[in-house]
Amino acid sequence: MNFLSTFVTFKNLHEVRRLCHWGPIIALSVIAICSTMAILDSIIWYWPLDTTGGSINFIMLINWTVLILYNYFNAMFVGPGYIPLGWKPENQQDTQYLQYCRGCQGYKAPRSHHCRKCNRCVMKMDHHCPWINNCCGHLNHAYFTSFLLLAPLGCSHAAVIFIMTMYTQLYERISFGWSTVRIDMSAVRQFQPLMPFSVPAFAATLFALGLALGTTIAVGMLFVIQMKVILRNKTSIESWIEEKAKDRIQHYQTGEEFIFPYDLGSRWLNFKQVFTWSGTPRGDGIVWPVHPKCHQHTLTIEQLKQKADKRVRSQVQYRAVEDYNGACCPLSKGLQTFFRTPCTEEPRIPLCKGDTILATRGTKWWMYGDKVLSEEHLRAGDRVRGWFPRRCVEKCHYDTAASDTTSDKKVN
Repeated sequence: MNFLSTFVTFKNLHEVRRLCHWGPIIALSVIAICSTMAILDSIIWYWPLDTTGGSINFIMLINWTVLILYNYFNAMFVGPGYIPLGWKPENQQDTQYLQYCRGCQGYKAPRSHHCRKCNRCVMKMDHHCPWINNCCGHLNHAYFTSFLLLAPLGCSHAAVIFIMTMYTQLYERISFGWSTVRIDMSAVRQFQPLMPFSVPAFAATLFALGLALGTTIAVGMLFVIQMKVILRNKTSIESWIEEKAKDRIQHYQTGEEFIFPYDLGSRWLNFKQVFTWSGTPRGDGIVWPVHPKCHQHTLTIEQLKQKADKRVRSQVQYRAVEDYNGACCPLSKGLQTFFRTPCTEEPRIPLCKGDTILATRGTKWWMYGDKVLSEEHLRAGDRVRGWFPRRCVEKCHYDTAASDTTSDKKVN
């Protein structure tokens, strides 16, 4: 009992709650179905344990499952690492190069970003992943990427087991038009299955095959995307910042040369910044090795320039002309609005007629922006930001000094 009370602390229980989310539930269900069906198909219908090949195959399936779950749970529970609340640089003068986060009541360290889901500033944030119900960042980037590699490999192995099981139990010949392809299964057919391969077993194997192939393709593509940014020592967010930097320089014709500061010039050196033998990435998540022509605040200065440019070019003032209750799929706002709702976990914001919103982006049927709040709410650190139906607002054909002042104060 003392052991349990030591292990199950409030903090641990809070972390375990991450499992109570549709992302981990689906991910773990897919892993469980594919692993269980691959093991059952192997030992019952395809490759028994009393053969050398069957034993090796069984050990490999168990190995894939253990490695996948190890990296998955580490990515979820180790977490990305968070900037301490109220953090500020040792040199007070460096604050002019950093963004201030009202939510964390501190400055954002280089490469960190505030996650609205985690409600914290995350070290070297790449993205918030719903499948692990946590952010991918500095501390768990290697675990997350290893999971993206191991899951397709394990599912590929399972898919081969499913295909060969259905072949050996249902057909001796696969016909393609006029030609016939025969697979020699004499070595496998030396044993009798423990039980007949019934229709439910075929349906379960076919379903697991679909999950395995889908996971192999989808997760494999995510692995390729992650490796592209890791080999350049970037994150997905930083790749987007770099693209916006080039766009800003081209738009204003400033003649600047933006050099991404964290690319060390070698893919191997960049790789070693994330993957280490100990599993712990290099660095403390605040100070980073940089390109010789750059310094610690090269990227944060560029972010401040982009934020100022965004206020000038992107934010457009709108006024609400209809009430909106914040529903994800509001049927009362039209069928197109209902069916074209943004496929994202970002929040929706309720609107009352007369509210003012600063929109920053949008689609044909939805818009995203910040609701303009009173001075009292701004001083309290409040912020209301999210999606709302486009039909509920109309563009303001005038600007006010108050709106400009308000937008300048939004530094988070």
